[in-house]
Amino acid sequence: MGKPKKVNKLSSKSQVPLDKQMTQGKVVKKNRDKLYLRAEENSVVDSRTSKKILQAAKQQQLDLNEENFPDTLGAKPKTKFNLGPNLRGDGDDDEDDIQESNNAISADDFMDDLKIDDDDTEAFERFQNNTNSKRTLNLSEIIKQKIAEKQGELQSKLSDQGSLKIEDIDKRVLEMYEGVRDVMKRYKSGKVPKAFKIIPKLRNWEQILFITEPHNWSAAAMFQGTRIFCSILSQAMAQRFYNLVLLPRIRDDLSEYKKLNVHLYNALKRALFKPAAFMKGIVLPLLESGDCTLREAIIFGSVVAKNRIPVLHSAACLLKICEMGYTGANSIFIRIFLEKRYALPYRVVDAAVFHFLRFETDKRVMPVLWHQSLLTFVQRYKNDISSDQKDAILELLKVHAHPKIAPEVKRELQSAVCRDIEGMECDNAKAAVPMEQYTDEDVNFS
Repeated sequence: MGKPKKVNKLSSKSQVPLDKQMTQGKVVKKNRDKLYLRAEENSVVDSRTSKKILQAAKQQQLDLNEENFPDTLGAKPKTKFNLGPNLRGDGDDDEDDIQESNNAISADDFMDDLKIDDDDTEAFERFQNNTNSKRTLNLSEIIKQKIAEKQGELQSKLSDQGSLKIEDIDKRVLEMYEGVRDVMKRYKSGKVPKAFKIIPKLRNWEQILFITEPHNWSAAAMFQGTRIFCSILSQAMAQRFYNLVLLPRIRDDLSEYKKLNVHLYNALKRALFKPAAFMKGIVLPLLESGDCTLREAIIFGSVVAKNRIPVLHSAACLLKICEMGYTGANSIFIRIFLEKRYALPYRVVDAAVFHFLRFETDKRVMPVLWHQSLLTFVQRYKNDISSDQKDAILELLKVHAHPKIAPEVKRELQSAVCRDIEGMECDNAKAAVPMEQYTDEDVNFS
C-alpha cells in the first residue's frame, strides 16, 4: 500500500483566477519553492529600489528635455526632477512620463507644499554651519572670562569690608543646603555631607551657614562643624563663627540642661586651635556680657586651664579682663590665667595690680573669689611688682581684709624682692620680661 499523496494547501489558493488576484491587489510570487504575497500599495520601499526608480526618472526627464528643448548652443538644459508621491512602474507609457515632467515642482514649490513657517526655517538654519555666525568660545576661554568676572566682583565687595553680603542664592543650592540642615539636626556619628565641608570656602559662607540653622544642630554636628571651620577659616572668620554660633549654642545648652554635653565640650577644646579667635570670640564676649554665671565661668575656664595657650594670647586676654568692670567670672578667669605661671610682660603685671587697687575706695564687701585671685597673683608675681605697688597692696589689705586669706597675702609680700631694687635678682623661675620685647599688636584685642 503506497503512501498517500500530500495535499498542497496552497493549491486551492493558486486556483483563484489571475484577474481576481489582480483586483484584490495581490500577486503570486514564487521564491525557492515558497509563495509570498506582496502588496503593490505598500508605501515602504527599500533604498536600492528607490535609487533605481530615481535614476530611471532622471534619465526619462533628460530624454524628454532633449526632445522638447533641443540644445542648439551646447548648454546643458535645466533639469527638474519629479518627486511626486506616485511613482510609475515600468509599464507606464510615454504620455504619462510627459505629464509627470510637466507637473514637476521646484525647490521653492516643495517648501510651499510642506508648509514650513518662519519659526521652522529659523530652527532649521540653527543647525547649519553658518560662517558668518559668532565664533564659539572653547572651555579655556569661558573659564578665563568667568575668572575675570569673579575678580571684578571680589574687588567691589572688598571695598566694603565688615558687612555681610546678602546674595541671591540659586533655588537648587537652597534646596541642597536645606537637605544638609535636616541631616545636621539628627547627626550622631559618621561622615558629614560634602556640601557642608565646602561652606568655609565659600565667599558668602555666613549666609549659607545660617540656611542650615546651626542652633538646631545636634551636639555631635556642632563638634564636627567646629572642627571643620576652625581648620579652614582664618582667625577673623573663625572668631565670627565662635561668637555667632558656638558660644550661643553652649550657653543655651548650659541654661537648659545645667551641664555641658561632651561633644560641645570637645568643640570648645577644638576651638583653641585658633587661640586668638577663641579669646576674642568666646572668652571676652562671655565676660563683657555681664550675665556670665558661675557655672559657665567654671566650665569655660576649665578649658583654658587644661590646655596650653600661647603666652602672648594669654597675656593679651588677661590684660583686657583686668581693664573690664568687675564680676565674679572675671576673678575666676584672672586666677586661671595667673595659675599658668607664664612670664607675663610688665604691662600686664601692672594692669593686674591696678585692677585690685581700683577697689580701695569701694565700700562693698568683696567676695572670696576676689581675695583668692589676689592671693594667687601675689604668690606667682610678687617679685615682678615695684616697691610702690607693694606698699599700695598692703594699704589695700587694710580696707578689704579676709580673716584667713589676708595674712597669707601679707606674708607673701613681706618676702618679696621687688623688681626696682638694684643688685637683686628675681628668684622667680619664670620672671616677667620687659614689655619692650612685645609689640602693641601682640597684646591688642581691640
